[in-house]
Amino acid sequence: MESALANVIAITDQRQKVEQYKLILSSILASNDIVQARKFIDHILSDDVPLVVSRQLLQSFAQDLENLESEVQKEIAHYTLNLIQPRVVSFEEQVLVIREKLSELYESEQEWSKAAQMLSGIDLDSGMRGIDDAYRLAKCVHIARLYLEDDDAVKAETFINKASFLVSNSHHEALNLQYQVCYARILDLKRKFLEAALRYYNISQIEKRQIGDEEIDEAALEQALAAAITCTILAAAGPQRSRVLATLYKDERCSKLKIYPILQKVYLERILRKPEIDAFSKELKPHQKALLPDNFTVLDRAMIEHNLLSASKLYKNISFDELGTLLGIPPHKAEKMASRMILEDRMKGSIDQVEAMIHFEDDTEELQQWDQQIVGVCQALNDILDGMAKKGFAIPECFTNKVLLDCHAQNNTMSDHETDKNIEIWKPKKLIKALEAARGNGTSMISLIIPPREQNIPAKDGDRAILHNGRSA
Repeated sequence: MESALANVIAITDQRQKVEQYKLILSSILASNDIVQARKFIDHILSDDVPLVVSRQLLQSFAQDLENLESEVQKEIAHYTLNLIQPRVVSFEEQVLVIREKLSELYESEQEWSKAAQMLSGIDLDSGMRGIDDAYRLAKCVHIARLYLEDDDAVKAETFINKASFLVSNSHHEALNLQYQVCYARILDLKRKFLEAALRYYNISQIEKRQIGDEEIDEAALEQALAAAITCTILAAAGPQRSRVLATLYKDERCSKLKIYPILQKVYLERILRKPEIDAFSKELKPHQKALLPDNFTVLDRAMIEHNLLSASKLYKNISFDELGTLLGIPPHKAEKMASRMILEDRMKGSIDQVEAMIHFEDDTEELQQWDQQIVGVCQALNDILDGMAKKGFAIPECFTNKVLLDCHAQNNTMSDHETDKNIEIWKPKKLIKALEAARGNGTSMISLIIPPREQNIPAKDGDRAILHNGRSA
């Protein structure tokens, strides 16, 4: 080997010199001889070989590296990278090829973190040719995906954050979809379940079935939808979770999933029992059942909070002991969990520590205030339409039937005939509601006396509905 290399050095013609070096390289690669390979690498990176020749030879070596046996390839590649490190600026393109080849080898052996480490060593901020924003985005997403295979959300998030600055300008739909999936998985692993659920749900709503070279099948979309349901159930109980649950429950696709029964019970705020929780637990990933500092698992805390919120809909008040029995935990832990939910405004109520009672509050008053606000908005809109009509402005067709009809608005915008007609329509509706609200002891019967004429004409004041339990309605 030494004599062959010395003979090549003596050649003055650079083209012939490169050809002789390539012949030596081919024989080394064919022999899988680690010692000879190291000597060759030492020689071409020495000062005896011009930099231009070294780059050409190292480029050829990097491209043919995959022809070596896997263990030999790993050892030679690592040896070369360590030797190049002090002069890495002079061999950026060659280092890039070596790292990509070594990463592919580790990935084929399912050593995900090592494969990611190889790619993360590439200087993506370098100004070398071939590295543009599309390449940077692809590598960042690829590295994140490799780290996620080992559930390393911290390192994966580092590269997804880098990708977030590039994805907004990307027109590569398949790459953008991979970014979204990685981001959702990172949120899932970091136990930001509600945010992850929204990401998964957006992915499940993709309409295209062919994105670039990738084909999106229904099974993948159903998997994303099931992940959205799982993350929503595991999220902290409260109003935000309830809104996402409502969205999922109303999605017709969810009814076909295996996880639908527990989604239905959680949405309807029913208390979940241990057999149901155990069945749901079998569908979860390890990080979704991880043990927390308070000795509850992620699943246990989510189910306890859900049952506590469900209990607040059933009871006006409950003692610590009874609540602990209901939740299956000690009373002091039940009190602590309830106090945290009340403090975080995820549940309405108050705690009486003297009496050891929790008093729950309903949100009826808030709903009434919400209804009043809606009525106020509708009334304001009607006033605006009235003002437009008085000043001769054309009213848009979508507002020709007014949002809220009060007496004042009817007098200003409707004729007497139209007003009487609306009143006559309203009367039987009111009567029907009164009859629907009537309740007896199970033996009562309601008879409606209708005058001998068309039944769609509303009854006058003389007409009566008689309730056959001794009272007239």
